[in-house]
Amino acid sequence: MVGVLVLLGAATFALRALKRQTEASINPAILETFRLRVRAWWILFSTLAAALLLGPVVTTILFGLLAFWALREFITLTPTRPGDHRTLFWVFFLFTPLQFVLVGMGEYQLYSIAIPVYAFLFIPARIAMDGDHKRFLERTAKIQAGLLICVYCLSYAPALLTLGTVERPINSTGLLLFFVVMVQLSDVLQYAWAQIPSRHVIVPTISPSRTWEGLLGGTISTSLLGAVLWWATPFPGGYFWLAALLSAVIALMGFAGGLTMSAIKRDRGVQDFGTLVEGHGGVLDRIDSICFAAPVFFHLTRWLLTYFP
Repeated sequence: MVGVLVLLGAATFALRALKRQTEASINPAILETFRLRVRAWWILFSTLAAALLLGPVVTTILFGLLAFWALREFITLTPTRPGDHRTLFWVFFLFTPLQFVLVGMGEYQLYSIAIPVYAFLFIPARIAMDGDHKRFLERTAKIQAGLLICVYCLSYAPALLTLGTVERPINSTGLLLFFVVMVQLSDVLQYAWAQIPSRHVIVPTISPSRTWEGLLGGTISTSLLGAVLWWATPFPGGYFWLAALLSAVIALMGFAGGLTMSAIKRDRGVQDFGTLVEGHGGVLDRIDSICFAAPVFFHLTRWLLTYFP
C-alpha cells in the first residue's frame, strides 16, 4: 500500500513539474487526461487502502456499495417501463446485497450460482407477471446484463479475500491489492502505448483510442511488472512466471471490459455512465476493467493454487 501511495505521490509531483514548463513537448490534452487519471487513482486507492486496513468485512461492504452504484448507473442509462420497477426492487435490494453477504461468508458454492441461475430465472418471470410484453427480451436482457457485470463479476474482487484456507494460508489482502494495481496499471500502460505515432485502431467505430500497439505494449508491460511483483501473489518465487501470466490475463480482460462498456455507451449515445468522478464519468467508467477481469483472475488463481502449492 505504501509503495502504491508513494508512486501516486511521485506521479502527482511529476505532473506539477510538467505543468510549470511553458514549452513542454507533451500534448496538453494527454497531460490533462493523465492528471484526471491520477486524481481518480488517489480516490480509488485511498479508499481501498482504508477498507483493507479495517478488515475484509469493510472491504466487502465497500465493493458492495460500488456494485450498487454501478448497477444504478447501468440501469438508468436506458429507459425502463413501469413493469420493470418491481423486478428492479428485488434486484437492487435482495440479489445485490445477498451476493456480497455470501461472498463475505465465503460461501463459494452459493455466490458462484446465485445470480447466473436463480436471479436470471427470477428476472424474466417477475417481469412477465406484470403483463407488459413490449420489448420484453430487450428489457430482460438489460437487467440481466447489468446484474451480471456490475454485481456478479465485481463481487469476485472481494472474493479473493476468501481464497486462503487453514491448510493453505495466503496473503489474501496482498492478492487483492495486486489485482487492483495490475488492472489500473494495464489501463494506463495501454493508453500510453497507444500514443506512439504508428497507430492501428482496433475498433474505430467503438473506441478510436484503443490500438493494437496499446493492447500489445500494455499487455507485455503489465506482464513484466506482474513478474516483478510476484511476491504479492500466493505463488513461490520459482513461479514468478505465473504472476506474469495472470497479469497478462488481467490486461486482456481489462481491455475487453473497457471495449464492451464503450460499445454500450455508443449504443446509448452517451460519453459516460455518470458524473460522480470529475473528468472520468461515473463509478462504472472507473471499474469496468475490474468487473471483467475479477472473475477470470479469481478462478484462474483458485485453480492454480491446487497445482502450485
